[in-house]
Amino acid sequence: MQTLSTTSLQVRDNQLWILDQQALPQQKKWCPAPGVAELVDHIKTLRVRGAPLIGLAASLLMALLAEKGMSKPELAVALEVLRASRPTAVNLMNNLDRMKRALAQENFISALTAEALRLVDEDKTLCDNIAASGAKLIKPGSRLLTHCNTGGLATAGVGTALGVISRGWQEGKVEQVWVDETRPLLQGGRLTAWELGELGVPYRLICDNMAASLMAQQQVDAVWVGADRIAANGDVANKIGTYSLAVLAHYHGIPFYIAAPHTTLDPTCPDGSAIPIEQRAASEVTGVAGSFGEVQWAPENTQVYNPAFDVTPAALISGWVLDTGVVTPAQVNDGIFKISQSVV
Repeated sequence: MQTLSTTSLQVRDNQLWILDQQALPQQKKWCPAPGVAELVDHIKTLRVRGAPLIGLAASLLMALLAEKGMSKPELAVALEVLRASRPTAVNLMNNLDRMKRALAQENFISALTAEALRLVDEDKTLCDNIAASGAKLIKPGSRLLTHCNTGGLATAGVGTALGVISRGWQEGKVEQVWVDETRPLLQGGRLTAWELGELGVPYRLICDNMAASLMAQQQVDAVWVGADRIAANGDVANKIGTYSLAVLAHYHGIPFYIAAPHTTLDPTCPDGSAIPIEQRAASEVTGVAGSFGEVQWAPENTQVYNPAFDVTPAALISGWVLDTGVVTPAQVNDGIFKISQSVV
């Protein structure tokens, strides 16, 4: 396969490498992903994360394994193992469905490689289109709030919600960004703050529980977040804490926008209650770990509830900004997301 490089993924010397997002911002460390077991471990430990990026990493690995001589039956097994590695993010399933169709072809090796590279190029275009559509909704002088990480670290391109924000900044319409730290793994504090700093976008980091206070003081003009899955009725699964922001924004009369590619749509999922929510390790809540080491602050044997995602009802969402354009609540009520993805 040709040499390839994005913010978080590289293909060099016929091997997949991922930027360790658990080590950022203190270290910029690239980790090899030579096989399925290694990539699954990277996904589960969030060294590689972001719904679009996970799907792309899995697709690229499938192509590389085929080029290295893995048989078609072995590749079929590998595909299903990768599919099961992250149950909530539907981009992974959608990408692997396309890779599965490529695998069924007689010349499956070249077909897998072509499809994986096509997915990367498509993601870059999707991000650009989302940014262009979303920036039109940003008013001059906006103070925007975002949650988790939705930039180039999570995609092959400029990102989803963060791509919109950065485009708005380039157009001179963003005054400041409020960055939720995003407990428990601090993707906002570690990753979004780092990306905004690299882009030169002014930001201030806040604890998740400070958002309500800012909104009450009229310091937030809009909320922009990404999505891991959008159900047919418009409900959205995203990083835990998103639902809280949506409720707060609704109460304070603040627009709440979702930015995501059409590959995040799941028309087969009727509503948010049908979206599987991943439960993660208790250690993420009882302490903190990173390139700086580990700290435990809760008592030993503390019982923990640690869902990775929550579901925001469609009724709380002001607009869904896709690469195909802005979808309004009225369109969602009319069933636009129930139509096949090829039509949306």
